[in-house]
Amino acid sequence: MADQIGHMPRGPGRILKAAKWSWQGLCAAWMHESSFRLEVCLFVVLAPLALWLGQSPVEQVLLIGSMLLVIAMELANSAIEAVIERYGPEYHVLAGRAKDMGSAAVFVLMMNVLLCWGLILLPRVF
Repeated sequence: MADQIGHMPRGPGRILKAAKWSWQGLCAAWMHESSFRLEVCLFVVLAPLALWLGQSPVEQVLLIGSMLLVIAMELANSAIEAVIERYGPEYHVLAGRAKDMGSAAVFVLMMNVLLCWGLILLPRVF
């Protein structure tokens, strides 16, 4: 939530509130978004594999970080869709475009996961 009165100092209370709101967002995504649940489940399976297969901390960060980017973009895409749905079920070309672009952003980051995993792990196989 944005500051309503200028630039208020941020202390532990504000940090805890922000953490609470973030947790609520994660819970809402888990409850309402099947794509988010699937991506989190894949992360739970693949993150330990990435720690095992990554030969350096940089490789491990690339393998895991690329998956975290997909999850983060899925959250943003879900937020875009929720705002659009808030205004009603009727079709509007701009609403459709926004939803398609959000979906495309998730897709691009999924391709990034394949690229990272492929460039790091395929040379070891061949």
